[in-house]
Amino acid sequence: MALGLYISLPFCQTKCSYCNFASEVVSKAVFVRYLERVCQDMARASAVAQQMGGHFERAVDSIYLGGGTPTLLDRTQLERLFFTISQNFEIEPGAEITVECAPGTLAPEIIDVLARSGVNRASLGVQSFVDREAAAVGRLHDCQTVCEDIARLRSAGIQNLSLDLIAGLPHQTYQSWKTSLDRAIQSQVPHLSVYLLEVDNDSRLGRELIAGGTRYHTHAVPDEDHTADFYEMACDELPSGGLAQYEISNFARPGYQSRHNLKYWTRRPYLGFGVDAHSLLPIPPAGNGAIRFATPDSLAQYLAAQPPKRTFVDQQAALEEAFFLGLRLNAGADLAKISADFGTARTAGFGSAILELVQAGLMEQQENTVRLTARGRLLSNEVFERFVSTST
Repeated sequence: MALGLYISLPFCQTKCSYCNFASEVVSKAVFVRYLERVCQDMARASAVAQQMGGHFERAVDSIYLGGGTPTLLDRTQLERLFFTISQNFEIEPGAEITVECAPGTLAPEIIDVLARSGVNRASLGVQSFVDREAAAVGRLHDCQTVCEDIARLRSAGIQNLSLDLIAGLPHQTYQSWKTSLDRAIQSQVPHLSVYLLEVDNDSRLGRELIAGGTRYHTHAVPDEDHTADFYEMACDELPSGGLAQYEISNFARPGYQSRHNLKYWTRRPYLGFGVDAHSLLPIPPAGNGAIRFATPDSLAQYLAAQPPKRTFVDQQAALEEAFFLGLRLNAGADLAKISADFGTARTAGFGSAILELVQAGLMEQQENTVRLTARGRLLSNEVFERFVSTST
């Protein structure tokens, strides 16, 4: 089965106030050392997979450069990265190749190298089309920049575009959120991701809220009820604009679902390279068991060649994953397939949890398919916990 590749490029021009990702603002001199390490890791991917105990395939049908901001690399660095990928993996015809981009970082030479390297999908971290909201969390772009970047990517032949929006940003109101949704629909992009603002304790915004301070526009952060309302607005309005919801946070026009991210939700194999990159490989011979391993989430530890941490996914853990990952998708989890893969007895162990969640209005069941309701998507973490706790 063809792999998905994820390459982490954890560098940003500035750190957004809400961000708790493993990304940093560093000197561009660090890019050189980091890229050298990532390329070395790709060259020895087969050996690492064998060391971890997973089955390695050279065939690749999706590539995702995530961040941070991959488009902070210069054209030579990007060319080297794509060359190294092509030297160590067999990229299948029609593979989905995505690069995350921060609006305002797409210089003409960067767009040129992306197009020449086979990139056919770009994901723009817009977060808001309302300039005041974007600026409040440290974004460096404005609405006009976003629109110009969309037009220039399309002119270069990269038509498969995705935008990220965040519900719950400081100063966000029902009207301003509707403005962002309307502009996203009007842009005619084929894919949109909508995330709820998570005020993490390790972010600057989270620490300020805990301390009761006023920096980072903490006084203007909408409460949880308003944020939930914004999410429900998106779920109601985006489908009428041609963007159907297919996963808790993702909406797409027909045929434009993220093929790479679907690998995560359907437990298909993928390899990650760089800081805080995760991998999932099957264990030979073929079966439901798998190996997960992850690189350090610290740039210093990664550059010091600290080895990845390995987790064995046994049959029970794989069964749990099949439920809570499958439930992320609007298509839901197929009970018949899960029973065929893991056995009827194991699957039946979740029967009481399914019944209780259906009765609570968090899930619905239609024949052999269970899926989250609209309310269940808002409380998805609570639902997922049931599929871990009931088997332990």
